Amino acid sequence: MPNFCAAPNCTRKSTQSDLAFFRFPRDPARCQKWVENCRRADLEDKTPDQLNKHYRLCAKHFETSMICRTSPYRTVLRDNAIPTIFDLTSHLNNPHSRHRKRIKELSEDEIRTLKQKKIEETSEQEQETNTNAQNPSAEAVNQQDANVLPLTLEEKENKEYLKSLFEILVLMGKQNIPLDGHEADEVPEGLFAPDNFQALLECRINSGEEVLRKRFEATAVNTLFCSKTQQRHMLEICESCIREETLREVRDSHFFSIITDDVVDIAGEEHLPVLVRFVDDAHNLREEFVGFLPYEADAEILAVKFHTTITEKWGLNMEYCRGQAYIVSSGFSSKMKVVASRLLEKYPQAVYTLCSSCALNAWLAKSVPVIGVSVALGTIEEVCSFFHRSPQLLLELDSVISVLFQNSEERAKELKEICHSQWTGRHDAFEILVDLLQALVLCLDGIINSDTNVRWNNYIAGRAFVLCSAVTDFDFIVTIVVLKNVLSFTRAFGKNLQGQTSDVFFAASSLTAVLHSLNEVMENIEVYHEFWFEEATNLATKLDIQMKLPGKFRRAQQGNLESQLTSESYYKDTLSVPTVEHIIQELKDIFSEQHLKALKCLSLVPSVMGQLKFNTSEEHHADMYRSDLPNPDTLSAELHCWRIKWKHRGKDIELPSTIYEALHLPDIKFFPNVYALLKVLCILPVMKVENERYENGRKRLKAYLRNTLTDQRSSNLALLNINFDIKHDLDLMVDTYIKLYTNKSELPTINSETIENT
Repeated sequence: MPNFCAAPNCTRKSTQSDLAFFRFPRDPARCQKWVENCRRADLEDKTPDQLNKHYRLCAKHFETSMICRTSPYRTVLRDNAIPTIFDLTSHLNNPHSRHRKRIKELSEDEIRTLKQKKIEETSEQEQETNTNAQNPSAEAVNQQDANVLPLTLEEKENKEYLKSLFEILVLMGKQNIPLDGHEADEVPEGLFAPDNFQALLECRINSGEEVLRKRFEATAVNTLFCSKTQQRHMLEICESCIREETLREVRDSHFFSIITDDVVDIAGEEHLPVLVRFVDDAHNLREEFVGFLPYEADAEILAVKFHTTITEKWGLNMEYCRGQAYIVSSGFSSKMKVVASRLLEKYPQAVYTLCSSCALNAWLAKSVPVIGVSVALGTIEEVCSFFHRSPQLLLELDSVISVLFQNSEERAKELKEICHSQWTGRHDAFEILVDLLQALVLCLDGIINSDTNVRWNNYIAGRAFVLCSAVTDFDFIVTIVVLKNVLSFTRAFGKNLQGQTSDVFFAASSLTAVLHSLNEVMENIEVYHEFWFEEATNLATKLDIQMKLPGKFRRAQQGNLESQLTSESYYKDTLSVPTVEHIIQELKDIFSEQHLKALKCLSLVPSVMGQLKFNTSEEHHADMYRSDLPNPDTLSAELHCWRIKWKHRGKDIELPSTIYEALHLPDIKFFPNVYALLKVLCILPVMKVENERYENGRKRLKAYLRNTLTDQRSSNLALLNINFDIKHDLDLMVDTYIKLYTNKSELPTINSETIENT
């Protein structure tokens, strides 16, 4: 279907012109300026969403400086582009014409006002141009006018040369090849060992690449081929271009959510991995990795930099953020809560939620501000990783489980299957650990006491000894027993939150009961802790573990004759009480009234409607998203039609059970408000990604971190490696580099003497 230009006296349409056609912006202020300049009275009563959906202006109505050609196939407008070129008089030559686009006649005062506004806008644009010239950025360069003079032969050769360098960097990123080679003290004397970038450059020269060969032959001896600073600049441009491809889809989708994973070490510095969730053009929920943010120890500074990077550097409009989630361990959780609260202050609709990729109980345990809990969680992860080092270790554990559970074969089979999975992230991880603890201790003991020359090498035996000492510590035993019992109250609730859509909907109603149970525990903590401590003591006795207070506490109490503190009271005050208090508060914080309202909107999903006998009241809960709807005035009538459609469906028609299924209904576009609500609900971090292949960002991030040594990680190369399937425009990278850096320094050149020596 062709696009027609909405400008008065313009008859162009997309099928008869090579010009680009641009949608009216959704931003109300900008959209209003477009409508005013068009001078079409019939457009004034339409909403920005209606204009964006149904009306276009062709490129002839914009100054050339407002248009940017990002690739041979894509033309975009600058963010502040306003149409200013219109023909408002040609219709006067034919007074009998009945043109469909009626021009609004203006009074003399209105004309003077428009002229003054045009003068002011021109002045502002000139100031902005001067500012950008003094402080250029990669994003600004991408949006500058693409009209350039024909290139000279030298300029063409320079561009081809730079293109070859960018090709090498992209290759290194996608293949996860670190920039640096061997350290000097690692290389035998007399052996030449360049860094990996230079080695690949030389390989391409020796394989006959003419562009590089010509540059090498024309370069002065001993000239540096490409400095570390130049490499860094080129890498930043690569990263920016790759990220922009992903974020362009996010902007087209309109709404999105932000998710951060746990803090990671990149070459000695802590960084936060950031992912975005959005629904693409094919109605698929996707979760993509978009980059690393340097971590700040000060929570307030972190909140400011977090917001600045996302909005100014990455160019996302946080007004369209509808969810935020943070998966971090206890040392960082309090600081990320500050980030969440600061974003909520500015953007109330950016609901703070749990992330579907992390079990609620695992998330709650990670955030408990008790050192013993953090140590215990780290030990559990190390034990799981240890047995997954090799199939032989898992088989050894299987044989011990078979002996211990020989009277319960079904339970033995179940535990073996669990051990072969990444069970530490399960909802019932602590119940499993308590059941497995005896088998783990016996297996580790067996590895330590076996003939290491025959069965296990020294490293395996050494790790087994360290882990066995950790899991047979009484402090560890008490901690996991307390966590098991406290989190038993949230286990079913958390499992439902990551279950089917109907389970998530009904889980929202069960939160009150969960909090009631935990408050009851808190009121009777003396009684509950007595039972928990007795269970821990019995388990320790079974494993022949000595019951004692932590050494640090015992040393602090030496000489204090009046201290009557017992092990039981110590663990009540330092473990049970703070753990229960923290979990109650965390549940209240993350399941805010706004979050619960959003979950109640899941009654839009037909299967939930059916379970509620089609007696639902979505309109009340949907008020929080009213500004996101294309036609909010018709919401009530549309919801009624939506209920009738499914209530009186044919007998052979099944009710869609997920948002994914509802979004892919062939007639969903006939319900524009329902469609918009479902898209917003879908991107909430608490909702699971229906199709695993659209959750590649997180999986690839984990693979990169697992397969790359800490000192060889690079935030720039990581983005290239994780998003290896994102298309890249080498010409755009080259043009950006030339515009940003060639006035400041010479183009990268090759160290010809070094290459001759090879």
